[in-house]
Amino acid sequence: MGARKPHAICIPFPAQGHINPMLKLAKLLHHDGFHITFVNTDYNHRRLLKARGARAMDGLPGFRFETIPDGLPPSETADATQDIPSLCESTTTTCLEPFKRLVARLNEAGDAPPVSCIVSDGVMSFTTEAAAELGIPEVLFWTTSAAGFYAYTQFEKIIQMGYAPLKEADDLTNGYLDTVVEGIPALKGIRLRDVPSFIRTMNIDEFIIGFIFSETRRAQRANAIILNTFDALEQNVLYALSAFLPPIYTVGPLHLLQAELTGSRLDRLGSNLWKEEPECLNWLDSQEPGSVVYVNFGSITVMTPGQLTEFAWGLANSDVSFLWIIRPDLVSGDNAVLAPEFLEAVKGRGQMARWCPQEKVLGHQAIGGFLTHSGWNSTIESMANGVPMICWPFFSEQQTNCWYCCSRWGVGMEIDSDVKRDGVEKQVRSLMVGEEGKEMRRRAAEWKNLAEEAAKGSSRRNLHRIIDEVMLGKV
Repeated sequence: MGARKPHAICIPFPAQGHINPMLKLAKLLHHDGFHITFVNTDYNHRRLLKARGARAMDGLPGFRFETIPDGLPPSETADATQDIPSLCESTTTTCLEPFKRLVARLNEAGDAPPVSCIVSDGVMSFTTEAAAELGIPEVLFWTTSAAGFYAYTQFEKIIQMGYAPLKEADDLTNGYLDTVVEGIPALKGIRLRDVPSFIRTMNIDEFIIGFIFSETRRAQRANAIILNTFDALEQNVLYALSAFLPPIYTVGPLHLLQAELTGSRLDRLGSNLWKEEPECLNWLDSQEPGSVVYVNFGSITVMTPGQLTEFAWGLANSDVSFLWIIRPDLVSGDNAVLAPEFLEAVKGRGQMARWCPQEKVLGHQAIGGFLTHSGWNSTIESMANGVPMICWPFFSEQQTNCWYCCSRWGVGMEIDSDVKRDGVEKQVRSLMVGEEGKEMRRRAAEWKNLAEEAAKGSSRRNLHRIIDEVMLGKV
């Protein structure tokens, strides 16, 4: 009798930007012979069914979907991202027992191989306790950049050095955030404003600060850590992380590795929590190569009606064609409503949609630039497609990604957090038709080549290494 099939249980943090890369990783593991159980929260499972259709989560032979509760009270809005700090608290305090019950049920059912390893989101590391009890390997997948992850591991040091907490609320606006943080060699030159935004607190007893401490410490208990990046992109921080963490395996850009699976039955398993509008690809087909700026602030960013208006008129006044994704919950506490005068002004060159297949959009020849919130999936997908960026980071380590894009990788320009239409207009023009944009496009093309090399070489080898060395324990 042959060896039993390995069975990986994959559990992402319950937000779009975490579910997407985890599903890509799960598909790659399935392709390499694993039975997969993919665990969403009940809330997101319902959203996936609504966005993708009633049979979307039936799975495939050897690839199943299961759910656990997220521990939050029922939400009034069924189609929005939940509050992230609240989710961090409820998953940490309530999800371990339902997770352990799920693993026990899977093992008792007998209709699949026993669970042989856990692949968990880096911020769902309560699962390390379940892995320890079962005596199976635990792999943590941090869906941030290596730089963002490293910055989180330095929070304690930044506080010890006295840069945080903030002394007064005015520190947010009086220039204090421009202070350069000394003493972290791998992040030389980083300003306080470029450190993940949770550090900007006057109260270090906040739950989220303790959560960052505990998750980064618990990372040391994993058997291995996976990052969706590639060696050439983040060499120095990867080196710094490897000094105090379990073995780190870089397997990115995951969307390039996953692209090799196209044409398989796995194609129909998707993870969009809003209904995608693929019609925007038809519109892009009618545009000149490199002429369109793609605007998408991801799944969590919220803005005020005033900020929405400034972005809208900045885009209108730039005279550049654009595709703008405006998800239903983009404006805080309000519907995202654009003025009829704006819609009239951009007729023919402005296309709006509620959600879209982003990887296809970024890979489209009509796209020449990306106005982004600097989430890690968006950043690495943009670089892997050779598309330069205007960065408007919203929170968490998006600030760190933005700093890297602008000051290290040369593929981004930062837009003022206090957004004004003149600034938007000027930067969109600079990106799309100016000299600065041309230079950024050249550098982005170089990163694209390196990303493609990694996907065929080092990242693919690392995926096979973690399977053999950690998940199957052959070594």
